[in-house]
Amino acid sequence: MGDRAAEPRWLELRLPSRPENVGVARVAVAAFAAQLPFTLSELEEIKVAVSEAVTNAVVHGYGHGRGVVTIRAGHDGRRLWVEVADSGRGIADIEQARQPAFSTDPERMGMGFAFMEAFMDQVDVESAPGAGTTVRLYKRPRPKEQAPSPDEPAAGDPPAGAPDGGAPPSSQLEAAAGRGDGSGSADAGAAR
Repeated sequence: MGDRAAEPRWLELRLPSRPENVGVARVAVAAFAAQLPFTLSELEEIKVAVSEAVTNAVVHGYGHGRGVVTIRAGHDGRRLWVEVADSGRGIADIEQARQPAFSTDPERMGMGFAFMEAFMDQVDVESAPGAGTTVRLYKRPRPKEQAPSPDEPAAGDPPAGAPDGGAPPSSQLEAAAGRGDGSGSADAGAAR
């Protein structure tokens, strides 16, 4: 019969270009994405990215006019992809449109692509003036963290040898903050 996890699975929606359908698209894609082992946080990220892509189609593609937004999603058991397509105005300069705070609508913040890129692994855009726009979003579930071994302290446990129930000496705090070792670097993984 073969490996069912490798079988592609698909979803397709064709929705009228109306603001109220943004929520329909985000919920449908999130429900579809839940077939993969995404965390609740990752599903929220997917919802935001889909909302931004569909909102761009409604607001910029059709200028709140009539049209159809097509949403396709698929996965192979390991990676989700979502495609949002319109046949509206198109984008003259894709690189400029992808810059944070750029918008052709003065009522908008211009953060749609920035949010998509922050929350998805990959964002591809195809567009031409008068020919519509297709945005493709890709995301893999993050690997689950392994439980610590019995010899390792669990998160939140005091470090071995720490005085006063776990507070490390100030020299350890300074070294961890990059003040005591001359590096001047903080934990780069703390900010995204």
